[in-house]
Amino acid sequence: MIGKTLSHYKIIEKLGQGGQGEVYLAEDSRLDRKVALKILPQHLSERADLRERFEREARVVSSLNHPHICTLYDVGEQDGIHFLVMEHLEGDTLAARLEKGALPLEQTLQYAIHIADALDKVHRQAVVHRDLKPGHIMLTKSGVKLLDFGLAKLQAAETPTNLSHSPVIVGKPSAQKRKRAN
Repeated sequence: MIGKTLSHYKIIEKLGQGGQGEVYLAEDSRLDRKVALKILPQHLSERADLRERFEREARVVSSLNHPHICTLYDVGEQDGIHFLVMEHLEGDTLAARLEKGALPLEQTLQYAIHIADALDKVHRQAVVHRDLKPGHIMLTKSGVKLLDFGLAKLQAAETPTNLSHSPVIVGKPSAQKRKRAN
């Protein structure tokens, strides 16, 4: 794929590969910027269910606008090659960083806050990521970015619960109270 052009994106180098796609660094000739192209390999694009999963990922990611979620710029298909165009992120995955050793506590807490903030946004949009792992968390100079929503699932929208009126159970009932309840 290196050297090939899809639409107006010239592929420069391979960045990685997962179960459902290959990711390449590309040059956007219209906007003169680097982007990440996620390509559904042709042998997988022949399967309707995998094409639908790829398209669902595009719809999910495009609905999420958040500083700690990778931004989707475009989606396309050319010569049977399906691709997503996303912001190019410089940094390491959390998995790569953890190979170097434990993170300092303050940094760990900051990353956890960014991840929780992003997941809060995702869940408020009735989306479940379903594949959150260190390899899908990118550490950049500006903070954490969640990646790879290929297994994400849209949930039925629920009416928000007013937690101030929810029953609260504090502690466990004593053994004596449990016996009486039975």
